[in-house]
Amino acid sequence: MTSTLSLLRKPLVEGDKTCADVTRDVCDPLDRTPTRLWWLGFGLSSTALLTGLIMVIDQVWTGIGTWGLNKTIGWSFDITNFVFWVGIGHAGTLISAILFLFRQRWRNSINRSAEAMTLFAVMCAALFPLIHMGRPWLAYWVVPYPNPRGPLWVNFRSPLLWDFFAISTYFTISATFWYIGLLPDLATLAARLPRGWRKTLYRGLSLGWDGSQRTWSHYESMYLLLAGLATPLVFSVHTIVSFDFATSILPGWHSTIFPPYFVCGAIFSGFAMVLTLLIIARKVMRLEAYITIEHIDAMCKITLLTSLIVGLAYATELFTSWYSVNPFERFSTVNRMRGPYWPFYWTMVFCNVFAPQALWFKRVRRTPWKVWVISILINVGMWLERWVIITVSLHRDFLPSSWRMYYPTYIEVGTLIGSFGLFFTCFFLFCRVLPVIAMSEVKSVLHYAKDAPGVEA
Repeated sequence: MTSTLSLLRKPLVEGDKTCADVTRDVCDPLDRTPTRLWWLGFGLSSTALLTGLIMVIDQVWTGIGTWGLNKTIGWSFDITNFVFWVGIGHAGTLISAILFLFRQRWRNSINRSAEAMTLFAVMCAALFPLIHMGRPWLAYWVVPYPNPRGPLWVNFRSPLLWDFFAISTYFTISATFWYIGLLPDLATLAARLPRGWRKTLYRGLSLGWDGSQRTWSHYESMYLLLAGLATPLVFSVHTIVSFDFATSILPGWHSTIFPPYFVCGAIFSGFAMVLTLLIIARKVMRLEAYITIEHIDAMCKITLLTSLIVGLAYATELFTSWYSVNPFERFSTVNRMRGPYWPFYWTMVFCNVFAPQALWFKRVRRTPWKVWVISILINVGMWLERWVIITVSLHRDFLPSSWRMYYPTYIEVGTLIGSFGLFFTCFFLFCRVLPVIAMSEVKSVLHYAKDAPGVEA
């Protein structure tokens, strides 16, 4: 007989799986020969990556004059892509660290993929400031070390330099957090394999994991510590990225709402990308029992919440530009809505504010293909949001005599395609060499519903 409480608590893993079932199901895609669908996806992403590599070599060899920039618009596609990819990387740390601290155990099936996605997105983001430098081989100049260049130092008061320290710290902590979480699963992979180089590699990477109570105790303490360190980074990194704009005097940029606005937008776009990837991965890799409809439903609720916050931020921007009685601020707002780039603004509003409202309906949240379509729209809308903030604010400055239009060149478009190629290539390789689900954490919630207080077998 089952109590009423058990009807309210849904199992986090379906199908009455055992620990052996979890190991077999998660490791099975690593043991099988890659499917044609995997090769097709990997081939497309590798082609996109190669295209981007050719574009990057061209612009580094020739110079950033290959971009469509002019004397009025000094930032556009490059910084737009940078902010976009930094935002994508936020959901992984949010799922891994913050939900872990709040003991949200539904995260256990999705945190591994989300953490990997964070690392790949930060790698993509780091490419664009390097390219924008014009001389990427001199990137080490931003590191504060004793040097023979005399008084030549970077401006430590500039948010552009803070970006370097924030993102490098974020990547380091996220990579460490991800790797520490992998240790039990690496030991499991090593134990399953026969003698060979793969067994030796996994055993070495597991750092001597033996599964003892003492080892688990140290592991849990370290994991909790890293979760505590990673949590403030979720808020600090995109806050610092927003300072690139908020500390300027340009209408449309110098706004105190930017730090929380950017952070919520980053979480919004990050969860959309997690949904985009995992809805396909759960189907292709036959992991529906682990990444269930309940997981998709929970992520949809967070996406809906952040969509409402982003919509409130849009409304706040409109209100403050009207209430300030500042003609430049009002013009900047009207130019976004009615200027030459108005289709991009209203597409952004539709994708980020109106399309996610369908997630109010349970039938939509629990239909994977509908959620996937909405997540794609959100990804498009969040890229357009960064582009509207940067390019549309710049192309009409204080002097009408300097107004210019911006048109991206094939170099810039190819570089954007290449960044997506890098992201998806890394994700395809990750799916082939490492478990996409944290086996050790999923095993801890196999009897989540059965162990509820008051439940009788």
